[in-house]
Amino acid sequence: MSHSLARIFAILALPLLAACAGTAKQKAPEAVPGYEGVQDAEFFIEPVPAKYLQDGNIRTEVSYSGPEAPGTVVVDTFARKLYLVGEGGTATRYPIAVGREGLAFRGSGVIGRKAEWPSWQPTANMIRTRPDLYAAYAGGLPGGLQNPLGARALYLYRGGRDTMFRIHGTSDAASVGHATSAGCIRLFNQDAIDLYNRVPNGTRVKVRTEAESLAIEGPQMLNAYGHMVPATPENEAKKAKQAEMLAKQEARDKAAAEKAEKKRLAACARRGIPDAECLPTQAVSVGTAG
Repeated sequence: MSHSLARIFAILALPLLAACAGTAKQKAPEAVPGYEGVQDAEFFIEPVPAKYLQDGNIRTEVSYSGPEAPGTVVVDTFARKLYLVGEGGTATRYPIAVGREGLAFRGSGVIGRKAEWPSWQPTANMIRTRPDLYAAYAGGLPGGLQNPLGARALYLYRGGRDTMFRIHGTSDAASVGHATSAGCIRLFNQDAIDLYNRVPNGTRVKVRTEAESLAIEGPQMLNAYGHMVPATPENEAKKAKQAEMLAKQEARDKAAAEKAEKKRLAACARRGIPDAECLPTQAVSVGTAG
């Protein structure tokens, strides 16, 4: 091949090389240890985004001063925490989401049954009060990523009977740490698997009253992210900073959305499509029912 031909081929190849360089994938953010993506049976559980693991909203080994014996599961719906009591004044603390059904139970029971990727069926009361949400699932929903019970479920029994109180996983990671409209006690799927593997059937479960929560956890407050944290002057000051940061992020998101909308309408205009007929791409969302 002559020098001139080689030079021509090299010039022609430059755009191709540039295109290849431009399609390089960006490095995915590192997962938080303990909350990485998990292949479990035929389902892949996505990693929990770090933004949902702030302000104590993460599985942690802590000191524990409660009166319960090691091996007991303690649920505090007011502080939105679950404890697996360990030896020597320690416990594993898990963040939880709390729904109406979770607030209805007090006292003690035992784990009477456990299930991996459990099926779910709404109660008659759920169907009656919110048929728009639950009527379609009256016949039940098999286990899977869209099932509101998530990857694992622990069923609380008392006197040999199912109390309808559940401790379970969820694919709705954003809900953990918050009070929700429905469901019992939700954990990140990764935490639900961890707890499931550590507690056998027959494990005692204690659900605190508000007075018990206040005596052990102390006064609580909501921070700017909607998570329960100790009510301290430091957390009050932190909340103000968080609120300011969230407001700035909201403004940036709004500006980005407006810019994207203008680009979308401009693209339609170039194709001769009127604004009224320039339909946005519809994202499919699946609600969390339980």
